[in-house]
Amino acid sequence: MTVPDFNLRKQPETLPSPCTGVCQMDAQTGYCKGCLRTIDEIIDWGMASEARKRDIWAALEHRRVAP
Repeated sequence: MTVPDFNLRKQPETLPSPCTGVCQMDAQTGYCKGCLRTIDEIIDWGMASEARKRDIWAALEHRRVAP
């Protein structure tokens, strides 16, 4: 999986999109193979509050290290 290294605690107020340009959904996990977001997280990103974006990034940190 190609999610970039990211430290949520060191980010400024405006969070970047986790999109890596590899937009393929994994049928087994339900996550994008590039950014590890769910389809709902991808759809919501553009209108999400900064708090919601932080929640998504936090989930991605956990997904990245999960077996």
